[in-house]
Amino acid sequence: MSDSSIPRASSVQCLGAQGLHRMAYVEWGEADNPRVLVCAHGLTRTGRDFDELARSLAPSFRVVCPDFVGRGRSDWLRDKTGYALSQYMADAVTLIARLGVREVHWVGTSMGGLVGMLLAGLAHTPMSSLVLNDIGPEIEAAAISRLAGYVTEMPVFDTIDAAEAWMRSACSMWGDMEDAHWRHLATHSLRRDDDAWALHYDPAIGAAFARACDGEPIRMWDAYEAVRCPTLAIRGAQSDVLSRETFARMAQCGPHARTAEVPDVGHAPMFMQNAQIALVREFLADA
Repeated sequence: MSDSSIPRASSVQCLGAQGLHRMAYVEWGEADNPRVLVCAHGLTRTGRDFDELARSLAPSFRVVCPDFVGRGRSDWLRDKTGYALSQYMADAVTLIARLGVREVHWVGTSMGGLVGMLLAGLAHTPMSSLVLNDIGPEIEAAAISRLAGYVTEMPVFDTIDAAEAWMRSACSMWGDMEDAHWRHLATHSLRRDDDAWALHYDPAIGAAFARACDGEPIRMWDAYEAVRCPTLAIRGAQSDVLSRETFARMAQCGPHARTAEVPDVGHAPMFMQNAQIALVREFLADA
């Protein structure tokens, strides 16, 4: 029996417009557990954001946390226009096939939630339940503009301490977290770049995101209406990405999502505190 508290690093080969690329992931829990939970990160994040959640759920689930292409330990695309939801969906399907299971539960933060929502609405979907973390089928242009500005910032740091200080300021909307949590997030948000530390993702992701949105709001209600599996929508109470109006509407249409709001947090809850982890654990127990 493996130690469910220790992640195992692996990767899967995926196909893009200009050839193959490697998508890295970490896996927690028993490798033969048929109950599989995929945790999908946000636009500029990595699968290691979910370490606390994964460690907590590993006794019950095989928890798989990928780095979408262009992030973390995964390859960067040669064709930079490939950084799009369609590619992330295709890679997710390849990952699920590698895992050798017919059904998965899905927890998606921000972009990872959109990938899960689109997959969950397809015919013959492998999704058995869906958690949408501070994301919904409608995002206003002002929030998109803020995200586009954030993702194009590519600071470099002399030390991990300096990177952590920057993250505490730039990502204060994540709420009041323990020092160890900030250190963990900073450590897994960096790559070595010559004699300095840089953010872990391909800078071209920012340009691809800006082109895809083109300053317009995102409205994907048809995709949300197609979701039929049990769904939990979580909102940071101070979020500018998931509005109160969209959040309320999500409970009234489509999968009629169960809803939960996290106080004193913006975009997005990080599932590092027990109360936030409990929201997911209790939903999955019911689902």
